[in-house]
Amino acid sequence: MHTLAKFIYFKIMGWKLIGSFPKVDKCVVIVVPHTSWVDFFLGLLVRRVLNEEINFIGKKSLFKPPFGWYFRWMGGTPIDRSKNMDTVRATVKIFQQKKQFRLALSPEGTRKKVSEWKTGFYYIAKAAEVPIVLVAFDFGEKQVKISTPHYPTDDKELDFKTYKAFFKGVMGKIPEKSF
Repeated sequence: MHTLAKFIYFKIMGWKLIGSFPKVDKCVVIVVPHTSWVDFFLGLLVRRVLNEEINFIGKKSLFKPPFGWYFRWMGGTPIDRSKNMDTVRATVKIFQQKKQFRLALSPEGTRKKVSEWKTGFYYIAKAAEVPIVLVAFDFGEKQVKISTPHYPTDDKELDFKTYKAFFKGVMGKIPEKSF
């Protein structure tokens, strides 16, 4: 699958890969911009190109029969997102329980145009004491950019400035929805 994914990504689609996925067992991967359902499938393809396991969380109802096995096989972990549950704390617990967990999230939280990111990814990384890896899906340049790991500091404002600078000029599949 790795060879086939590389053929599709580089030869058929004509995309480039800038940077390499860091050698870390645990991290939060933020992917920006998230403007289309196509982003999910591009992410799956890039995962195969990189030959790395990158995970996701989903509401626990997704992991029930008949499709629960499929979401787990794809790298998913169920999480209780009810009103009584603290999603950050529940996600940190997953990091503590697993030897390897690389959680991919979209800080926009939606495919719609947003002016600000949700901050959960930051608090998850900080509480789990794991780095944040920035990944840009740039449809304008037909490339995926991967950063080096960034450990969150006690200066959230400065950290976010650094993260957002990495994504400056990146164009999503639907440009007008890009961050």
